[in-house]
Amino acid sequence: MTESDRDAKGPRDWKAYYSATEARPPRPTLLRALSLFEDEGRTKGRAVDLGSGGGRDAVELLRRGWQVLAIDAEPQAAQSLGGRPDLPRSGGLVTRTARFEEARWPEVDLVNASFSLPICRPAAFPAVWAAIRGSLRPGGRFAGQFYGERDDFARDPHLTCHTAEQTAAMLEGLEVEMLDEEEADGVTPRGRRKHWHIRHVVARQP
Repeated sequence: MTESDRDAKGPRDWKAYYSATEARPPRPTLLRALSLFEDEGRTKGRAVDLGSGGGRDAVELLRRGWQVLAIDAEPQAAQSLGGRPDLPRSGGLVTRTARFEEARWPEVDLVNASFSLPICRPAAFPAVWAAIRGSLRPGGRFAGQFYGERDDFARDPHLTCHTAEQTAAMLEGLEVEMLDEEEADGVTPRGRRKHWHIRHVVARQP
């Protein structure tokens, strides 16, 4: 069972959290999106990494020559990313500390949001999703996850989860290239038992 990078409950010891997760590989959704770009002969571009955390996805993008704007609400995220020994020193990284609803970013080829969008407050989510879709260049892609209606986090009114119908409506007009649904009992990175219901998505802007 895939574990979320983000435990909405529990202590906010972000330094320890990033140390515990930074060695994990990049997300399969990101790798799928990058593979699809490469199939089109596009080996690099401009990306925004929403909820960049300790940088496991940002580092992979930079390693492949992408320019990356890494956005996270936690100041510790930028510090952890900047201090990684495997961080490519290509000069292609910009970090920004901001909540999603407050962040601004230019048009990009890829919006990567690995397990981060469910943390967005429900009242703010529609505007954030509109910003994501509006920032995708033609042929650009979204890669990320949505929590489903049976996820334990769906009981928390401060988090955003979606039904299958709501997910389909959000993706309308995009070319859905990956939509894998996953549901199982497991644990969070902080060791909390949890029922997961996740939809893994890669979608292309026509």
